Amino acid sequence: MRCRFRCDNNKILTLILASVLFISCCCVGLSAESTPASNSTSPLKYLWAKAYYIPPETTTEESGYFSLCEGKNGKIYIGTAAYGRNSYLVEFDPATEEFKIVVDTHKLVGLPLEPTGYAAQSKIHTRNFVGPSGTIYFGSKQGYPTPDEVKTGKIATYRGGYVMTYNPETGEAKNLGMPMPIDDPRIAKHSKSIDANTDIEGEGVIDVTADEKRGLIYVITSEHSYWMLYDMKHPEKGYRLLGPKNEKEMEKRYLLGQSNTLVDRYGRATVITADYHIARYDPRTDKVTLDNLLLDGKPIPELIADQIKKYKYADGFDWRLAADGRTAYLVFLSDLRLFKIDLGGRTGRPVKGFSVGNRIQGKNPDSRGSLCIAKDGSVYSAIRIDNDTGFGRGFLHHLVKYDPRRKQMMDLGVFAVKNPEFFDFAGSSRPHHGFHTLPDGTLTPLHYILSMIVAHDGTIYATVLYPFTLLRVTPEQIQLNSKK
Repeated sequence: MRCRFRCDNNKILTLILASVLFISCCCVGLSAESTPASNSTSPLKYLWAKAYYIPPETTTEESGYFSLCEGKNGKIYIGTAAYGRNSYLVEFDPATEEFKIVVDTHKLVGLPLEPTGYAAQSKIHTRNFVGPSGTIYFGSKQGYPTPDEVKTGKIATYRGGYVMTYNPETGEAKNLGMPMPIDDPRIAKHSKSIDANTDIEGEGVIDVTADEKRGLIYVITSEHSYWMLYDMKHPEKGYRLLGPKNEKEMEKRYLLGQSNTLVDRYGRATVITADYHIARYDPRTDKVTLDNLLLDGKPIPELIADQIKKYKYADGFDWRLAADGRTAYLVFLSDLRLFKIDLGGRTGRPVKGFSVGNRIQGKNPDSRGSLCIAKDGSVYSAIRIDNDTGFGRGFLHHLVKYDPRRKQMMDLGVFAVKNPEFFDFAGSSRPHHGFHTLPDGTLTPLHYILSMIVAHDGTIYATVLYPFTLLRVTPEQIQLNSKK
């Protein structure tokens, strides 16, 4: 009896241990942070990301734009678009995986909280700028007329966008006013709105960049892309116009695409003009200078002539400044190449840059708001290409890394969602056409990745439209894919 009892107990113990091991393995396989098993039928290398549904009450069309940053506190901040109604700055806490609204634009600036149509501050479109103090600088702009406004032809007047700040440490948000409202006397008398919906309207805000060391804020407006300067030490002076300089020039767009200001190590603010020159403002001389910009020895219209023939906005670009304060990296909307530019030279000389190579091989590239630079100097970007693999249809969004030290480009794989249940694709009436499923069942972005950052710990965050989604790729996943 004693021997038999021992044997039975050993069997029971073995069964218990086996069961625990089985359950543990299952749990690991289902964990939100685990990587799904690779599917041998797919020819693609997947970059597994966890998806988070951005609160639907902060959008109307499940959309947002370039507005994404990491605060000094390690939390992520996202700007949203609620057309005809409002816009919001939303905080995501990676530790708790929870969202909360930290800035209600209309509440902050004193506008109605009920829908006001085209008059609303419908978008936070700015590339949220984080200063050394931890303050986040951003702005609001116009959206689109509502269906009722289009139907009746009675489109509400948009009076202009606001510059705002948010301090995560104190929770304080500030309204720094309108750079160029509709009644600003500097607006040209014969100025027509560009890509907008009314003849005359106030300017929205598309970019806010702060130079806290010198107490300056640089603003770019939308849709004319005026370049403006705000002195934080003398707010009573309002917003000074850096360019253009005359009324005739104000009738057209001043800066290229949806531009952003870079402040180099000398404190010079730098932008690219609509006629493809480098414009610099130097606080030491209080002057704006213009210099030629040459990439691979060519001006931009010659460099991307074929792309511009296909798509009139192909010269839209994205650029970021490296830690040395003089090297800028740039990509164009519809181009495969990554360019490296030296902004450290003297004025009066051409600013030169060169291609470090194609980020990937593919047809009909599309790359928006995704260029970012890690602490180690690695340059990341997301790029969409046609899916011509024969494995499914549509498009594929790749994460690409460039290592400046090794001068090496690396395709880290196709963004793939490891928790496809994050959104009710089958039952929701909200727009959700921004993802598609590949033949092996993998969920992946379809249309647009509109913003991307690399956090201090190497985590990649990106936003996808329809539904408005935050993707999170761990450093471990990036390291794993770097070895494949």
